[in-house]
Amino acid sequence: MASATARIVDTIDARPAFTQADADALNARFEGVEAGEMLATLFAEEELGEVALVSSFGTEAAVLLHLVAQADPRVPVVFVDTLKMFDETLAYREQLIDQFGIENASVVTPDLDVLAAKDENGLRWSYDPDGCCEIRKVEPLKRAKAGLDAWISGRKAFQSVTRQNLPRFEIEDGRLKINPLGDWTKDDLEAYFEAHALPRHPLEQQGYLSVGCAPCTSKVKPGEDPRAGRWRGWDKTECGIHTPVSGEDNDEANQPVF
Repeated sequence: MASATARIVDTIDARPAFTQADADALNARFEGVEAGEMLATLFAEEELGEVALVSSFGTEAAVLLHLVAQADPRVPVVFVDTLKMFDETLAYREQLIDQFGIENASVVTPDLDVLAAKDENGLRWSYDPDGCCEIRKVEPLKRAKAGLDAWISGRKAFQSVTRQNLPRFEIEDGRLKINPLGDWTKDDLEAYFEAHALPRHPLEQQGYLSVGCAPCTSKVKPGEDPRAGRWRGWDKTECGIHTPVSGEDNDEANQPVF
């Protein structure tokens, strides 16, 4: 005899946390709203799910870190330490975390077994920068983002031609990707640094206008694109987290990269 009560079937909700329609709605809602106010509103509403700021702690990073910390210092801040970073960057990270009162800072590093197998002598950057970025940046960040519904990026449209027409909200692998400074200009950043007396990256005054890993970062010459000092001499403008790369180590060609 059949039960009068229908059997409840357990199901797994595999739907993405956010869709393109969500991103479109947020772009429309926050059009013209200042970045700080937008972030404060988003954090207060608690509709982002698990969210974190991913920061390189580079020459412009202090602006977004300050904006996020002012809106809610409890928001997690993730740093990918490739084990090839400048000592100055590591010290700058500690300085900003302390000065801004960031309460939840974490570091993710490459898998040591993968490094041993694919970059035993630590020189992969010199002959295969895409492959080096894949194992030192892309894979570690993928692990860090595994439990996130949304993440905050410091990308800005003016930084290079690969970042033009950058929306504030976009979808990446079912996650909401937030670019609060997407429409900021270099002058906007400089004004914010000055208005809030933010500390500068110690390498900036030496001519390093965009700082990544030490072996692949050089000084920028007058009149050059701010990112010209990254991977100089290579046909490469992104480290892999924000654009797709190809190569023997990229077994997920459609994945976003740094």
